Amino acid sequence: MVSTDRILAFAAMSLLVIVIPGPSVLFVIGRALAHGRRTAVATALGNVVGSYALVVAVAFGVGSLVERSAAVFMAVKLAGAAYLVFLGVQAFRHRKEMRAQSMGVESPGEARTDLRTVMDGALVGVTNPKGIVFFAAVLPQFVDHAAGHLPAQMLLLGLVPISIGLVTDTLWGLTASAARSWFARSDRRLSLIGGAGGVTMIGLGVTVAATGRAD
Repeated sequence: MVSTDRILAFAAMSLLVIVIPGPSVLFVIGRALAHGRRTAVATALGNVVGSYALVVAVAFGVGSLVERSAAVFMAVKLAGAAYLVFLGVQAFRHRKEMRAQSMGVESPGEARTDLRTVMDGALVGVTNPKGIVFFAAVLPQFVDHAAGHLPAQMLLLGLVPISIGLVTDTLWGLTASAARSWFARSDRRLSLIGGAGGVTMIGLGVTVAATGRAD
């Protein structure tokens, strides 16, 4: 259905875009610093779930509407930015409880399941402006119109950047959580790194909100 040449070309394009850290990568790093390896991996998984939702939206025409409409694009972007700030504030507020969390004990206000963490990542992934623009503007260029079945082609091609992103995001998260383990030897250092993770997410949310479209 999709030629090998097109898949390889799209893979190369995807890699070039993904290696430049964007909101999803920085969010994974922030979560890793604030909550550790398990949360980082679950967040990375959620990010790719959200990103693939964008692929599905583009394949069936919704994504192009979001990308073309300044109002809709702005609404999606601000929703994602607000949620990033909210999560960052929560992480910063509970930074002094990092010792209990690092030992596997969640505070009542911060208790969350792996599914909730995946959902957090998915929400950030699906509202990621970088992902919206990439999938809406770049993905359709690699389909073969003569071969037909365009939605199916897009769904297949979309698996390429999703797979690359899952690997790279997970590696970023594991690297950040490894650094966090050194800070875990001291309550004060652990509190600082938890606060840094929260500030990272707040700053990311503000940056996403302030970033305009490249049109």
